[in-house]
Amino acid sequence: MSEIHIGISGWRYAPWRKQFYPEGLIQAKELAFASRAVSSIEINGSFYALQTPQRYAEWRDDTPDGFVFAVKAPRYITHVRRLKEIAEPLANFFASGPLQLGDKLGPILWQFPPSMTFDPQRFADFFERLPQDRHAATQCARQCSTRMNKDGAFHSHGNGPLRHAVEIRNESFRNAEFIDLLRKHGVALVVADTAGKWPYLEDLTADFLYLRLHGDAELYASGYTESALQRWAQRIRTWSRGQQPADAQLAGARKDAVKGAKDVYCYFDNDLKVRAPFDARDLLERLKLAGGLETVPGERWEI
Repeated sequence: MSEIHIGISGWRYAPWRKQFYPEGLIQAKELAFASRAVSSIEINGSFYALQTPQRYAEWRDDTPDGFVFAVKAPRYITHVRRLKEIAEPLANFFASGPLQLGDKLGPILWQFPPSMTFDPQRFADFFERLPQDRHAATQCARQCSTRMNKDGAFHSHGNGPLRHAVEIRNESFRNAEFIDLLRKHGVALVVADTAGKWPYLEDLTADFLYLRLHGDAELYASGYTESALQRWAQRIRTWSRGQQPADAQLAGARKDAVKGAKDVYCYFDNDLKVRAPFDARDLLERLKLAGGLETVPGERWEI
């Protein structure tokens, strides 16, 4: 059976305090609270700077059994190096601690800037480099720079498959060749709702779906209406069954879609007006997935 994970991008935002987080909750307990109000969180601090194995271990231990993190890969690889000469930066990323999450490590998100166009050979080489399981990621980490060789850098906490997802922001990726390349390597194409600012595609290219909901009408700011959330709930149900909505916006051929039920990871990134955690919780409830959660947005909780 497929799994559905609904959550938020990041969790430490000052405006969320006294609204999503109940008054009096100390900052050190915010992850513990958030991870019991939604079923997954996208770590985005890793995009801006390499973290540490100790920090990832703390995040792992602060969250309940069955919880899943997605990890946003460093912009140094995607935006600065733009996939050129990335052997050591890739090793440094895996040595920085994401493998400390163990079974709580979900997909790794690779987001590319609007200025980056589709280069078939560059992306083919990149996908060939990506480790497909935690043991392979550990071997990759061993090629890190000396400064990254810290306690926990090479601990994989058991083995398991690694999933990778790509978020694109340039129209040049709207072509069948890119979709075929993703399918060849089992990499998911992120379904990114960006209020029309960047390309929106729904091609199925892996055994899972990765959704990023940045805002229904205004990027990073607007909440989702009841009708919009109901539409997303229906699409998620359809994808989880391994089917494609009849009105799906595709760059590749529908007949070539990856078959079988799909796990779904969905993250709300419309945090500017404190909508993300409430929209995520609403969607969980619409999908009847909130029953086992321990906390309620805005309500007191004792840990």
